[in-house]
Amino acid sequence: MAADQRETMMRIGTVERVTRETSISVRVDLDGTGVYDVETGVGFLDHMLEQLSRHSLIDLTVRAKGDTHIDAHHTTEDCGLAIGQAVAQALGARAGIRRYGDALIPMDESLARCAIDLSNRPYLVWRVGLAAPTLGGMETELFREWFQAFAQTCGATLHMESVHDGGNTHHVIEACFKALARALRAAVEIDPRAAAAVPSTKGVLGGSLPSGTAP
Repeated sequence: MAADQRETMMRIGTVERVTRETSISVRVDLDGTGVYDVETGVGFLDHMLEQLSRHSLIDLTVRAKGDTHIDAHHTTEDCGLAIGQAVAQALGARAGIRRYGDALIPMDESLARCAIDLSNRPYLVWRVGLAAPTLGGMETELFREWFQAFAQTCGATLHMESVHDGGNTHHVIEACFKALARALRAAVEIDPRAAAAVPSTKGVLGGSLPSGTAP
């Protein structure tokens, strides 16, 4: 197989997102081994994105510079937008994928559940209790913003729930990211029984229907 053919078959997404608030570059390889290289300027966010990569087996490179002298809001949200967009780009028409994934992940006393549908219809259900308002100087409410942003640009219906929080906010959030990672790993996987078929009776996931196709 020629090198250009192999490159075409690789499910890789690259995104450059530049605004007045942040400058972010992201690269993902859906068929990687969980290799990560993450620098966002927000330590706890780096830690969570590393967990996402490692447990999804999606190779992830992130470089982000943002207005963290104000707070971590814009950097956190825009990283979610850029990573979701890169995953969507790598998925292409979403042909052959399993589409659905779910995971139930314990983290010591905490337990998180995630279910994802790569439907190209963005929606977030967030039922996560966070006892501490900050972790490592980062507002914990920002993690909902990250998940919302990711679901929006990835085109994912995403349900995230802390089944049992146990009172340790670090464990709750880490369990959530690991649950997303394992659910995403299952959903992006190519189903050998589906060949190149789009996993929908419509023949397309989200967006515009092909010409002449009834909804």
